Amino acid sequence: MSFRVEMRDWEAARTVAGPIRHAIFFGEQDAPPGVEIDDLDPQAVHAIAFDEEAGTAVGTGRLLPDGQIGRLAVAKDWRRRGVGAALLAALIEEARRRSHAEVTIMAPLQAAEFYRGQGFVAEGKVFKEAGVLEQKMRKVLA
Repeated sequence: MSFRVEMRDWEAARTVAGPIRHAIFFGEQDAPPGVEIDDLDPQAVHAIAFDEEAGTAVGTGRLLPDGQIGRLAVAKDWRRRGVGAALLAALIEEARRRSHAEVTIMAPLQAAEFYRGQGFVAEGKVFKEAGVLEQKMRKVLA
């Protein structure tokens, strides 16, 4: 199973990113309505992972103008295959291209180890957002 990652603006990403977010945030995480799509999406650049064979979207994430990465979501069948790491790498590379000195993420606690493995460092206290325990994490870009 091979995949590719494309960077898109919200206009081009919405139809593929929205359904992935909805399936994961509501189908798996029981998030409150409004979490999957928000007013910040049009300001962000979006990374979309596509199944090379089927051409369908299998993962997504976004980079906000302030350097915050978020809404990282990978379809269940594609987890532990490098999709999340590839999406994160593409978003970090985009942040570098935009001259950000660092990136941040509000990581769900169950994903904090993944982000630590990608060079992020925990910052501050754990907090609850939309019913999910989260930890702010930061990565300095060299």
